[in-house]
Amino acid sequence: MLRSRLACLGTCLVLATALGACGGEPPEKEMQQAQGAIDAARAAGADQYAKDEFGAAVSALERARRAANDRDYRQALNDALDSRERAQNAAREAADNMAAARVDADRAVAAAASTHIALSKHLAELEAAKVPARALAEPRKALAVAETHVQEARAAFERGQYPTATKAAAAVSQELNTIRHALDAAATPAARRPR
Repeated sequence: MLRSRLACLGTCLVLATALGACGGEPPEKEMQQAQGAIDAARAAGADQYAKDEFGAAVSALERARRAANDRDYRQALNDALDSRERAQNAAREAADNMAAARVDADRAVAAAASTHIALSKHLAELEAAKVPARALAEPRKALAVAETHVQEARAAFERGQYPTATKAAAAVSQELNTIRHALDAAATPAARRPR
Protein backbone atom coordinates (compact mmCIF):
# COMPACT_ATOMS: atom_id res chain seq x y z
CA MET A 1 0.00 0.00 0.00
CA LEU A 2 2.83 2.35 0.91
CA ARG A 3 4.57 1.37 -2.28
CA SER A 4 1.52 2.20 -4.42
CA ARG A 5 1.15 5.57 -2.67
CA LEU A 6 4.79 6.37 -3.30
CA ALA A 7 4.42 5.35 -6.93
CA CYS A 8 1.31 7.55 -7.26
CA LEU A 9 3.11 10.45 -5.58
CA GLY A 10 6.09 9.97 -7.90
CA THR A 11 3.82 9.99 -10.94
CA CYS A 12 2.12 13.16 -9.71
CA LEU A 13 5.49 14.86 -9.24
CA VAL A 14 6.62 13.86 -12.74
CA LEU A 15 3.35 15.17 -14.23
CA ALA A 16 3.57 18.43 -12.28
CA THR A 17 7.17 18.93 -13.43
CA ALA A 18 6.22 18.17 -17.04
CA LEU A 19 3.27 20.57 -16.95
CA GLY A 20 5.44 23.26 -15.41
CA ALA A 21 8.05 22.84 -18.13
CA CYS A 22 5.37 23.16 -20.83
CA GLY A 23 4.22 26.60 -19.88
CA GLY A 24 5.33 27.80 -16.49
CA GLU A 25 3.08 30.52 -15.17
CA PRO A 26 0.51 32.78 -16.76
CA PRO A 27 2.06 35.89 -18.33
CA GLU A 28 0.47 38.25 -15.79
CA LYS A 29 3.05 41.00 -16.27
CA GLU A 30 2.60 41.01 -20.05
CA MET A 31 -1.19 40.99 -19.77
CA GLN A 32 -1.04 43.91 -17.34
CA GLN A 33 1.25 45.78 -19.74
CA ALA A 34 -1.22 45.09 -22.55
CA GLN A 35 -4.10 46.39 -20.42
CA GLY A 36 -2.07 49.50 -19.59
CA ALA A 37 -1.35 50.08 -23.29
CA ILE A 38 -5.05 49.66 -24.09
CA ASP A 39 -5.99 52.15 -21.37
CA ALA A 40 -3.43 54.64 -22.71
CA ALA A 41 -4.70 54.15 -26.27
CA ARG A 42 -8.29 54.72 -25.14
CA ALA A 43 -7.19 57.93 -23.37
CA ALA A 44 -5.54 59.01 -26.64
CA GLY A 45 -8.85 58.57 -28.48
CA ALA A 46 -7.98 55.30 -30.22
CA ASP A 47 -11.46 53.91 -29.63
CA GLN A 48 -12.73 56.71 -31.88
CA TYR A 49 -9.81 57.55 -34.20
CA ALA A 50 -8.18 54.10 -34.64
CA LYS A 51 -11.13 51.75 -34.15
CA ASP A 52 -9.80 48.74 -36.06
CA GLU A 53 -6.38 48.58 -34.45
CA PHE A 54 -7.82 49.37 -31.02
CA GLY A 55 -10.44 46.65 -31.40
CA ALA A 56 -7.73 44.19 -32.45
CA ALA A 57 -5.74 45.06 -29.30
CA VAL A 58 -8.76 44.46 -27.07
CA SER A 59 -9.54 41.16 -28.83
CA ALA A 60 -5.93 39.97 -28.49
CA LEU A 61 -5.99 40.65 -24.75
CA GLU A 62 -9.27 38.74 -24.43
CA ARG A 63 -7.66 35.81 -26.28
CA ALA A 64 -4.66 36.02 -23.94
CA ARG A 65 -6.91 35.79 -20.91
CA ARG A 66 -8.80 32.82 -22.35
CA ALA A 67 -5.54 31.06 -23.18
CA ALA A 68 -4.25 31.72 -19.65
CA ASN A 69 -7.46 30.27 -18.21
CA ASP A 70 -6.93 27.21 -20.42
CA ARG A 71 -3.32 27.03 -19.12
CA ASP A 72 -1.92 27.59 -22.62
CA TYR A 73 0.61 30.07 -21.31
CA ARG A 74 2.70 30.24 -24.49
CA GLN A 75 -0.36 31.31 -26.48
CA ALA A 76 -1.39 33.68 -23.70
CA LEU A 77 2.06 35.31 -23.85
CA ASN A 78 1.90 35.66 -27.65
CA ASP A 79 -1.56 37.21 -27.50
CA ALA A 80 -0.61 39.56 -24.64
CA LEU A 81 2.44 40.80 -26.56
CA ASP A 82 0.32 41.19 -29.71
CA SER A 83 -2.27 43.14 -27.72
CA ARG A 84 0.32 45.52 -26.29
CA GLU A 85 1.86 46.17 -29.70
CA ARG A 86 -1.52 46.76 -31.33
CA ALA A 87 -2.57 49.12 -28.54
CA GLN A 88 0.62 51.13 -28.96
CA ASN A 89 0.03 51.26 -32.73
CA ALA A 90 -3.57 52.34 -32.12
CA ALA A 91 -2.41 55.20 -29.89
CA ARG A 92 -0.01 56.45 -32.60
CA GLU A 93 -2.65 56.04 -35.32
CA ALA A 94 -5.21 57.86 -33.18
CA ALA A 95 -2.88 60.82 -32.73
CA ASP A 96 -2.35 61.08 -36.49
CA ASN A 97 -6.03 60.63 -37.31
CA MET A 98 -7.13 63.09 -34.64
CA ALA A 99 -4.76 65.72 -36.04
CA ALA A 100 -6.17 65.17 -39.54
CA ALA A 101 -9.76 65.27 -38.22
CA ARG A 102 -8.98 68.55 -36.45
CA VAL A 103 -7.70 70.12 -39.67
CA ASP A 104 -10.75 68.88 -41.62
CA ALA A 105 -13.15 70.15 -38.96
CA ASP A 106 -11.40 73.52 -38.78
CA ARG A 107 -11.69 73.95 -42.55
CA ALA A 108 -15.34 72.85 -42.64
CA VAL A 109 -16.39 75.15 -39.79
CA ALA A 110 -14.43 78.09 -41.22
CA ALA A 111 -15.98 77.55 -44.67
CA ALA A 112 -19.50 77.42 -43.22
CA ALA A 113 -18.90 80.56 -41.15
CA SER A 114 -17.45 82.40 -44.14
CA THR A 115 -20.37 81.41 -46.36
CA HIS A 116 -22.81 82.54 -43.68
CA ILE A 117 -21.13 85.96 -43.48
CA ALA A 118 -21.18 86.31 -47.29
CA LEU A 119 -24.88 85.41 -47.49
CA SER A 120 -25.73 87.80 -44.67
CA LYS A 121 -24.02 90.58 -46.63
CA HIS A 122 -25.87 89.54 -49.78
CA LEU A 123 -29.17 89.69 -47.87
CA ALA A 124 -28.31 93.21 -46.66
CA GLU A 125 -27.50 94.25 -50.25
CA LEU A 126 -30.85 92.90 -51.45
CA GLU A 127 -32.64 94.80 -48.70
CA ALA A 128 -30.79 97.96 -49.73
CA ALA A 129 -31.84 97.30 -53.36
CA LYS A 130 -35.48 97.38 -52.18
CA VAL A 131 -36.24 93.73 -52.84
CA PRO A 132 -39.69 93.11 -51.28
CA ALA A 133 -39.50 92.07 -47.64
CA ARG A 134 -41.77 89.08 -48.15
CA ALA A 135 -39.37 87.67 -50.79
CA LEU A 136 -36.55 87.86 -48.24
CA ALA A 137 -38.49 86.69 -45.17
CA GLU A 138 -37.76 82.97 -45.55
CA PRO A 139 -34.07 83.38 -46.42
CA ARG A 140 -33.67 85.76 -43.44
CA LYS A 141 -35.26 83.22 -41.10
CA ALA A 142 -33.16 80.39 -42.57
CA LEU A 143 -29.98 82.46 -42.13
CA ALA A 144 -30.78 82.94 -38.44
CA VAL A 145 -31.19 79.17 -38.02
CA ALA A 146 -28.00 78.54 -39.98
CA GLU A 147 -26.12 80.93 -37.71
CA THR A 148 -27.16 78.83 -34.72
CA HIS A 149 -25.95 75.69 -36.50
CA VAL A 150 -22.60 77.33 -37.31
CA GLN A 151 -22.22 78.17 -33.62
CA GLU A 152 -23.05 74.56 -32.68
CA ALA A 153 -20.42 73.27 -35.12
CA ARG A 154 -17.89 75.72 -33.69
CA ALA A 155 -18.73 74.61 -30.13
CA ALA A 156 -18.26 70.93 -31.09
CA PHE A 157 -14.87 71.87 -32.55
CA GLU A 158 -13.88 73.67 -29.34
CA ARG A 159 -14.82 70.56 -27.31
CA GLY A 160 -12.53 68.47 -29.51
CA GLN A 161 -15.41 66.60 -31.12
CA TYR A 162 -13.94 66.93 -34.59
CA PRO A 163 -16.07 64.39 -36.50
CA THR A 164 -19.21 65.93 -34.98
CA ALA A 165 -18.02 69.42 -35.92
CA THR A 166 -17.25 68.35 -39.48
CA LYS A 167 -20.64 66.68 -39.87
CA ALA A 168 -22.47 69.70 -38.43
CA ALA A 169 -20.53 72.10 -40.67
CA ALA A 170 -21.33 69.99 -43.74
CA ALA A 171 -25.03 70.07 -42.86
CA VAL A 172 -24.89 73.87 -42.41
CA SER A 173 -23.15 74.22 -45.76
CA GLN A 174 -26.05 72.41 -47.41
CA GLU A 175 -28.51 74.72 -45.64
CA LEU A 176 -26.52 77.73 -46.78
CA ASN A 177 -26.50 76.48 -50.36
CA THR A 178 -30.31 76.33 -50.27
CA ILE A 179 -30.39 79.86 -48.82
CA ARG A 180 -28.07 81.08 -51.59
CA HIS A 181 -30.52 79.78 -54.22
CA ALA A 182 -33.42 81.47 -52.43
CA LEU A 183 -31.55 84.79 -52.32
CA ASP A 184 -30.60 84.48 -55.99
CA ALA A 185 -34.24 83.80 -56.86
CA ALA A 186 -35.33 86.85 -54.83
CA ALA A 187 -32.70 89.00 -56.54
CA THR A 188 -33.69 88.01 -60.09
CA PRO A 189 -37.01 89.91 -60.25
CA ALA A 190 -35.27 92.99 -58.82
CA ALA A 191 -32.67 92.83 -61.59
CA ARG A 192 -35.40 92.69 -64.26
CA ARG A 193 -37.26 95.73 -62.90
CA PRO A 194 -36.95 98.80 -65.17
CA ARG A 195 -34.74 101.55 -63.81
